[in-house]
Order: sequence, then structure tokens, then C-alpha cells
Amino acid sequence: MEYAAAKSTMCRQCGAHFVPSAPKLEVRLRPKEEPLETVADPSLFRKLEGFWAKHHSSIIECFDCKATQEISSAASSTICPKCSKHIDLRDYKITTSFSRSIRTHGQVHLTAKGDLSSSSVTCRSALIEGKLRGNLHCLGTATINFSGKIPGRLTAEHILVERKSVVQFFRRVRVKSIEIRGEVTGEIVAEAAVVIHRNAVLDGNVTAKAISVEKGGVFCGQLIIGSAGLTQAELLPESKPAITPTAEEIPPAVVPHPLPAT
Repeated sequence: MEYAAAKSTMCRQCGAHFVPSAPKLEVRLRPKEEPLETVADPSLFRKLEGFWAKHHSSIIECFDCKATQEISSAASSTICPKCSKHIDLRDYKITTSFSRSIRTHGQVHLTAKGDLSSSSVTCRSALIEGKLRGNLHCLGTATINFSGKIPGRLTAEHILVERKSVVQFFRRVRVKSIEIRGEVTGEIVAEAAVVIHRNAVLDGNVTAKAISVEKGGVFCGQLIIGSAGLTQAELLPESKPAITPTAEEIPPAVVPHPLPAT
């Protein structure tokens, strides 16, 4: 090598010989691994995202005095600021026979094995997959994913009958609107519209302000377009016979003269 003839020098500490003028060998050190950024468990992120997504505020109405207030969806109950009544906000899942009363601004989920026979159940939304033998009033949407007979009374703001459902209502169903994707048998009274989707079937009398039947949908029954708050007898009132006044009841000054023939 070119620096082999150069004079060597002895290290005073270890006694080794080395050539000071020789080029230094490049020493490549193994790069230190960069510290990884601390990444939390993805499931934890999902939980946090779900937490913030779910925990939002909404407006509810008191069952008794109808006063409104804003509450967080994370709350399980609250007190009415006007009448100081307790308001339940919890969700209920019914998996067996149930006969107690419920009044909540949460959801009522009647599972396939559930049997609801309560005389009074009020909720914000409902998912019906089991037997409904009692009375259920839904302030929002009641979704029916069930095949069979429903002898109970159902009232709701909106009812959605899922595609594979085959439902027979024993009692009149009162709603603001109803959307049918499966098969329904019974009497429907709607304040707004009745929508029958493609391949859906509605067999029964309908009283509504409007009805929409898509191509492939079937409607069989009597249809009355009018005010849903009236019964059929009120919608079609009996005509009162005209009362013809007698000669004594007609004052002389307004006795009609016969019109000339034309």
C-alpha cells in the first residue's frame, strides 16, 4: 500500500505500532434504530372514536309536561327542569317474557325470544324481532324484522317493515308514515304516506293522505284518501236530508217569484 514506507509510531498506552500518515479506515457503525412512535392499540382508537361519535347532545321532551331540554347521549336519566319528574334514557333489551311498564327515551329491542305483554311501553325507537302482545308506542321509528302474528297495539311516528318479514296485525296500526318492504296484513291508518316497495305486499284497508306503490309491489284492500285522524264513518258522513221550509216559515217579503221558462 502507498503508506507502507511511512515511519510507524508506537502507542504509549498499548504498545501497538501505527502509521500516523496513513488514511483512517472508515468505520461504519450500525445505525441506531430510530425509536418507534408510540401507537396506541387500534381498538382503543376505535373505542375513542365511537365514544365521541355516540356521545352527542339531543333534544328530548318530558313525558308529563312536554317541556324540552338538551341532554347528552351518555346520560342514563335526567330530571325535567320544569316539573322535576324523572326521565329515563336507558335502552332496554327484552330476551324473555316481559310484562312491566316502560317509559324511556332510549331504544326497546324485542329479541326473537322476547315476549312483550306490557300494557304500556313508550320508547324513542324500537326493534321488533319477537312477540308483541302488549301496547307499544314509539316516538320515532319502529323497525319490524319478524314473521308472524302481532296481536298487540302498535303506534309510532314511522314504521319500517323489513324485506323478509311477513306480519299480520290483529289491531289497527296508527302511524305518521309506514314503509313496507316485506308482507303486511292488517288495517293501516297513516297521517302522512304509505309506501309499498318493490316485491312488497299490503293486504288490508288503508286510510292515509297519500300512498305510493312501486313497480312490482302489491296492494289489496280498500283505500281512503283523507284525514287519518278520522274514522271511515267520519270520512264519509251521512248526508242530512234537506229541510224544506213551509209557507208559514217564509216571510211575505221574500216569497220567491217563479222564474220565466227559457
